[in-house]
Amino acid sequence: MVTAAHPRSASRSASRCAPSGPLRRVTPVPRLRRLGPNWYSAVMGTASVAIAGASLPASTIAVAPAAPTAPVTAASVTAAPVTAAPVTAVSPVALPAPAGLQDVLEAVWVLSALALAALLAARAAHWVRHRDQARADLLDPAVAPFQGCMAMALLAVGIGSLTVGGGVIGEHAAVVTAWVLFAAGTTAGLTAALAVPYLLLTRRRVTAGDASPVWLLPVVAPMVAATLGAMLVGRVPAGGWRRTALLGCYGLFVLSLVAVLAVLPLVTARLLREGPPPLALTPALFLVLGPLGQSTTAVHRLADAAPSAVGGADAAALGSFATAYGTAALGLALLWLVPAAALVVRAARRGMPFAMTWWAFTFPVGTCVTGAAALSARTGTAAPGWAAAGLYAFLVAAWAVAGALTLRGLAGGALPAAPSEPPPATGRTR
Repeated sequence: MVTAAHPRSASRSASRCAPSGPLRRVTPVPRLRRLGPNWYSAVMGTASVAIAGASLPASTIAVAPAAPTAPVTAASVTAAPVTAAPVTAVSPVALPAPAGLQDVLEAVWVLSALALAALLAARAAHWVRHRDQARADLLDPAVAPFQGCMAMALLAVGIGSLTVGGGVIGEHAAVVTAWVLFAAGTTAGLTAALAVPYLLLTRRRVTAGDASPVWLLPVVAPMVAATLGAMLVGRVPAGGWRRTALLGCYGLFVLSLVAVLAVLPLVTARLLREGPPPLALTPALFLVLGPLGQSTTAVHRLADAAPSAVGGADAAALGSFATAYGTAALGLALLWLVPAAALVVRAARRGMPFAMTWWAFTFPVGTCVTGAAALSARTGTAAPGWAAAGLYAFLVAAWAVAGALTLRGLAGGALPAAPSEPPPATGRTR
């Protein structure tokens, strides 16, 4: 996600942004020193392939089993309130995908978990051996927002543990893993959502004119925590504890949503004012899809958990809110997707080089897949399900390309590349 073409000075940017040929070794410094938090985006993208695949209507959506029928009497007709029958999304743990697909999704989740473990170890070594660089990254406006990626990587692997991990490590181990990753990811996510903006505003004079889609990364992390938390609400003791857990997850949802609503207008205004971003940064436009798709997924997961935590009337209201919100958010996501895709095509024709920004084509799209699948399950309409299937096909292709080119860069020595500040030039000045 953070581009390999972000030098901290404009003079260093030209050599990294201009070439579009084969990847090559760019600096002689130790590779571990250049390992930034942006690398967690590869874990997020890989985990999203497993999570989104498990959410597709063909594998995880089913009609709820019919309740036992009771004799119809005049008293029952007059006493029973008239309500619409809810469309129930069956838990992916309870209803796995077909055997072949399930095996593939499990393998992808295992890959994401192994990548997460390797990156956690590598980043710990980075802090020990290159503490000066790690501290500098916290204050670098181009790198600091990616501190939220670690939290989302932890949470994404945790969600995958509940959706497909049970078939690999067993249901009990999968739930324990999800709880551990939820605690760690939520703590890291809240820290990033609060600390990163504070550090940028107080230590670096960042203005609204510097707004970038990467600013969304730390503030979306609590939304991912709300999603995983909603999946765990049903495992909290019934009664007050479960209601508190549900309200806490809604609190994470609202906190993230407010922050996203503050950042998105700034990103849009800068894009309209200054034109397309530099070529290597163009894929970052897809990051805007992340909060829209993830918030849709979160609100539906929370609505699914509500009946066991609150009264029927409140649960019905939360379900209606999920439908209305999800429809609006996914509509905005599709509205943004069209110009973003057009700008990516434009950049590709002008020689857009490969950079870690290409991982932005993966997990933001994955959130839209899970959001659309959840909306299809709740409303019983096929259109969102077909949209989810189409987006998933793009997700898999993007993941395969980004993964292959990342491995190529690692093998050739061009990656990791030092993340840094984008050049001041815009599409309108070139």
